[in-house]
Amino acid sequence: MKKAASAGRGFQELVGILASLRGPKGCPWDKEQDERSIAGYFLEEVYEAVDALGEGDSKALAEELGDVLMEVVFLARINEEKGRFSISDALDGINRKLVRRHPHVFGTMKIDTADRVLDMWVRRKKKEKKRASHFEGISHAAPALLAAFQIGQRAAHFGFDWPSAGDALAKVREEVGELEEALSGKDVREAEEELGDCFFALANVARKLRLNPETALRQANDKFVRRFTRLEQRLVKQGRELGEATLLEMDATWEGMKKKRGRTA
Repeated sequence: MKKAASAGRGFQELVGILASLRGPKGCPWDKEQDERSIAGYFLEEVYEAVDALGEGDSKALAEELGDVLMEVVFLARINEEKGRFSISDALDGINRKLVRRHPHVFGTMKIDTADRVLDMWVRRKKKEKKRASHFEGISHAAPALLAAFQIGQRAAHFGFDWPSAGDALAKVREEVGELEEALSGKDVREAEEELGDCFFALANVARKLRLNPETALRQANDKFVRRFTRLEQRLVKQGRELGEATLLEMDATWEGMKKKRGRTA
């Protein structure tokens, strides 16, 4: 493991590599990229880093974090070429921000609880950015489920919240009941609205449990894919393809796999 003191040299080397790739004698592909094209790659690398984190693979995580840093430097290089800002400006900005928002560490202010730290951070952020609402700044590019989680966090910060996860779950049941009513009335627009309310309420149950709903849903997606793949493999062993078995047959096999392998398999 390399010492942290070498991080500065490594980062400077990365900055130099990107400058060369974008330079007159650089790579044709790298020179053609702009903010929009790199934004997609940036998001892709972030998701891959999150996957490595969830899998507990530290070696893969180190690699993916390097890829994320590369995309950060790439975007900064493009903007530097346009005379907007450099990677040094971005670094100076975040360094000053961290010091400014931690007066209890770098100053004389006394704060002894994480809740008070968060309260100060939220209030300072709103004031610094001159935002009219505490909901400003939630990314429109973020997955809607994650955005719901963040909206709930910000409302809860000011006391607008359910007392417990159980109370939040009661809201889910209420919303499901309203969705059932919309479905019985065959009103698609109303059903869409009620379905959204269900997702929003579930995101808040996750928040009360200190869980990230986006992570929970990704795990559920992966679990379904694993099970459905095994279902297909069993059908193939029986000489059949997907679609040839009835729903009852597939469901029986599905339930059998759940009991045999456990809930997370």
